[in-house]
Amino acid sequence: MVAGYFVTGTDTDCGKTLASVALMQALQARGERVLGMKPVAAGADLTPAGPRNDDALKLQAQGSSPQPYETVNPYLFLPPIAPHLAARQAGVTIDFGHIAACYRQLENHADRVVVEGAGGWRVPLGPEGGIAELALHLELPVILVVGLKLGCINHALLSAESILASGATLGGWIASRVDPDMALAQENIETLRQQLPCPCLGTIPHLQVPLAASATKYLRLPADQ
Repeated sequence: MVAGYFVTGTDTDCGKTLASVALMQALQARGERVLGMKPVAAGADLTPAGPRNDDALKLQAQGSSPQPYETVNPYLFLPPIAPHLAARQAGVTIDFGHIAACYRQLENHADRVVVEGAGGWRVPLGPEGGIAELALHLELPVILVVGLKLGCINHALLSAESILASGATLGGWIASRVDPDMALAQENIETLRQQLPCPCLGTIPHLQVPLAASATKYLRLPADQ
């Protein structure tokens, strides 16, 4: 059984967080202890507990046991900009070793850890590399979330090609209806089913209230690597 999954996307705002918490709930439904992780986040709200990222809070809340926010989200930057630029502004170097140590802490309390990346597969993070290199560092199979909108076929095929070229395992892809008015959405999905080199794990429709409980029923779990 794999220790977890690394969830990436075709771009930002493609539905990664909803897919991640839905995947977590699906794993929990079959009796597994599951925790979520957002190693790097750019964009935060100021709360009484300190700066917090909404995506990271959703992953933390979905977890099977309470975990410190700083372990779930080791690197948080206030401005919603490219994470390597946010890190540079803050005078911070994103350390993959620190992220891996936080991941291991979560792994000690779970059967699986679902790790959500930032943006897409080729987003840079710093001197050690970007999202692609981080996923490889954590040695996790990748699940690609495809935001269904005009241009998604090109984005999805290029992302899959890059994931496989990096040496990572592509465990499956999830279609996410981010544009409810997309023309010929089902035809686009069928094209992706034919051309992507991994199984489709489901299609999450455009939900008025994007909750894990609503999205989970549209997913099927990937085969263990």
